Parts: sequence; C-alpha cells; structure tokens
Amino acid sequence: MSRLATLLLLLPSLAGAAVSPKATDLGFEVFGLPVTNSVLTTWIIGLLIIVAVRLAVGTPRLVPGKGQAVVEGMAMGLRDALEPIVGKRMIGKTFPILCGFFVFIVLMNWSGLLPGVGTLKFAQAAAPGSAAEVTWLDAIRPANADLNTTLALSVLSFAFWTYFVLRYAGIKVLAHDLFGNKADKKEIGLAMWILLSFIFLAVGGIEVVSILFRLISLSFRLYGNVFGGENLIHALGGIMPYAIPAAAALLEVLVGLIQAFVFTLLSAVYIGLICNHEGGHDEEHAH
Repeated sequence: MSRLATLLLLLPSLAGAAVSPKATDLGFEVFGLPVTNSVLTTWIIGLLIIVAVRLAVGTPRLVPGKGQAVVEGMAMGLRDALEPIVGKRMIGKTFPILCGFFVFIVLMNWSGLLPGVGTLKFAQAAAPGSAAEVTWLDAIRPANADLNTTLALSVLSFAFWTYFVLRYAGIKVLAHDLFGNKADKKEIGLAMWILLSFIFLAVGGIEVVSILFRLISLSFRLYGNVFGGENLIHALGGIMPYAIPAAAALLEVLVGLIQAFVFTLLSAVYIGLICNHEGGHDEEHAH
C-alpha cells in the first residue's frame, strides 16, 4: 500500500476517533528496523529529557544554581521515598535505574496530552476492495499506549532485578528465600520440619510463577491505564470538544504520575524483598 504525502492537524470532530491498540508503521526504517509512531514519540521525549536537563543543570557545581537545585531536589525527594524500600545498602546502586524508570514513564504518560499527539495524522491508501479511499493513521502517539513499550520496560525491570539480586544477594539467598525452610527445627521437631520443607518447596514453585508473571502485570497495568486514558479523552472529544477533554486531561496528569510511581515502586519492592535483609553477600562484596 502506498502512502499519501499528507500530514495535518485534524479538527476535533475527526480527533474523536478511538486510539488504535497497534502502533503504526511510519514507512521508513533505521538500521533495518521499521519506525513506528510510538518509537518516534520515544525518541522525541528522550531527546527533550536530555536537552531539558542539560539546559537546567549546565555544568554541575558544588553550589547549585536554580536549575540544578530543582533537579537535585526532585531527585532527592524520589530517593528518600525509595530508600526505605530497597535499603541504605542498595539505594545508591539502584537509584539511577529507578529514577530513570520514573522520569521516562511519567513523561511518556504525559506525552499524550501534548498538542498534536493523537490528532496529527497521515493518510494511507486503503487496501484494495475497501469501501474507504484512505485511512487516517496517527503520526504520533503516547509510547506507553503501545504494549510493546510497556513490555520492554517490564523486561528491563526484570533484567535489573535479576542482576541486583544475583550480584548483591547471591544465588544462595535467592534460593533460600524462594524454597528454603524458614521454620526452626529445634522448636518444631525434625518430622514437622521435613513436612514443612515440602510445603515451602511447593510455595517456592508458586513464587517462581508469580515472579515470571511480573512481566505481564507490570506491562499490562501501565499499558491499560495509558491506553484507556487516551481513548477516554478522544471519545469525550467527540461529545463536547475542548471542555470535557480538558477536564479528563487533568485527571490523566494525576493518573500518569501515579502509574509511573507505581511501576517504579514495584520495581524497588521486588529488589528490596531479596536484597534488603540479612543473609546477602558481605558488605565489601556489594561495592
């Protein structure tokens, strides 16, 4: 199918159409990989984050300027919220990753509120035999309204969890936390201790399944909230343009912030459950 060289900001009546659950191929490739509208949004937001931080902070100084003080203040607030969860020993090692998750996700969630996102469209020639002559497709869409993006974030969260647990707790601590018998043999007796060992082994198998299921729960929770919010705003735009969508957008600001914090908080909890207790590697191995 050929693409029409048409790109425009549609009127609110046309913008009320539902958001597609699938990313749209924009018709060009980078290093042999197709670029979708979700990928384009990711690149734009990523570039804006880098430029905004560089302009705000400039060259870091011992006595911070206004921009550096604002950035450091927000970072310290997030760090203080996460430190009790991952522990003092792990916060310095995990905070760059957790902070990156929070900033990236919250800005991606809010990107759907920017002018042109969801309304900036291009025309694609319809398939042969179709009743419509052209199909209007989103040129830019919120990256987290694409399940591919949220699944990639979940895979990254799982990969970092695996690294931190194996690096700073160790395979023995992980195995004991999942399958080990936590009962005191002296208090309950050998027979009961052996019976409980089988129970803990079965519970550990269930825990392994729940750990793997995090890939689904993290990705679908974030995707569902962002995708649902986008469709809500577009649907309300078809009922009463401007007024009602503006009220829904204010709600989406809060939802986007909460969902970013939930994703970051859960990633921190998963790490802290294993690394933030006794039994890990010695402190010198953690550095």
